[in-house]
Amino acid sequence: MAILVLMPRQGQSVESCLIIKWNKKEGDKVKAEDPICEVETDKAVFEVVAPETGTILKIFYKEGDDVPVLNTIAIIGQPGEKIDHLIPRRTVSVSEEGYVENQKAITPDESTKKTRPAFGASPIHISPVARRFAEKKEIDFSQLIGSGPGGRIIKKDIEKAISEPEQPLTKERGISFPGPIKEIPVKGVRQLIAERMLKSLQSTAQLTLNTSTDASNLLSYRKWLKSSLTKLGLDRITINDLILYAVAKTLPQHRALNAHFLKDKILEFEYVHLGLAIDSPRGLMVPVIRNAHLLSLKEISKEAKRLGNACLEGNILPDELNGGTFTVTNLGPLGIESFTPILNIPQVAILGVGSIYLKPFMKEDKVQFIPHLGLSLTIDHRAVDGAPAARFLQALTMAIAKFELKNI
Repeated sequence: MAILVLMPRQGQSVESCLIIKWNKKEGDKVKAEDPICEVETDKAVFEVVAPETGTILKIFYKEGDDVPVLNTIAIIGQPGEKIDHLIPRRTVSVSEEGYVENQKAITPDESTKKTRPAFGASPIHISPVARRFAEKKEIDFSQLIGSGPGGRIIKKDIEKAISEPEQPLTKERGISFPGPIKEIPVKGVRQLIAERMLKSLQSTAQLTLNTSTDASNLLSYRKWLKSSLTKLGLDRITINDLILYAVAKTLPQHRALNAHFLKDKILEFEYVHLGLAIDSPRGLMVPVIRNAHLLSLKEISKEAKRLGNACLEGNILPDELNGGTFTVTNLGPLGIESFTPILNIPQVAILGVGSIYLKPFMKEDKVQFIPHLGLSLTIDHRAVDGAPAARFLQALTMAIAKFELKNI
């Protein structure tokens, strides 16, 4: 008996998945648990496997389609088996129009006609929803460049035209750019990052405070750890691990920074769930170290490495990327002394960590060059005032300058 292959749900926050590669095609035989396609959420890449042994009788989406979870992507059965009653009514991807109608049995003729909505009589390829929205907002869409399939104008393009009236010059609009051009589709993780960064800056009142702290003790402690016995598991602890530890132990005394802003209320958290920004091949990811304030240095280091490797290898779990209360992002290894980190909303604060550099400092009537660590704290000024944020930075700089451990 033919069975449906559904787009699986990966975590409670995942609403759709992007099909990046089909490993099988219609007519191919598969065994149970064979990977039939690779899909990407906004957080990870995983494989969809065949639920049973059989033949792929029908595939409903192509590579590049963004498919809602629990929607039918294929049918597996026996050659010649009737599947008319299993064919979904429509298979419109999220990337086309942002919705999919409920699946309902129809005749094969109707399925063929409705697999993709008609563009209509207009020579301009625009979806009905986008056309109605443009007319309502009195937007001239005749010169817009669509981001939908085949250059089709969708609602998102109209919304972009409203927020960004002047589109960049493009080849399609008559401007020539000599030399090779690489076109990179903005979708999946890259699209999510773009949307979240823009929303963060548009919807919050961001203020960044910059300071630095004496890193001499931090460097000495790291040197001692590096020379410690390997069996203690301390020789691989990094400067970043030490900073994460200091942040986790300092935040509980400054709960205004360990909070979320939710329009009509502020949630202050007693426990620290520390977000760690990771530069992965798929883009920026922020896995979360749960209950970081309760962990030892060794435990924080181990968990940070586990989460970082999962992001780099593409097997991070969606739930491991949610639920942070404060974020640390470190560009110090790349030589950046200070920068303006962007809030990971609804969090109200994010700490940017810069490089360690020599800074002139007056000590005993003499100018000495002391290694200093750059720190940049961005806050949402709607939830946190400058003084409480400065007090947190002051406490953190003292904790780093006088670094010590109660437990390892």
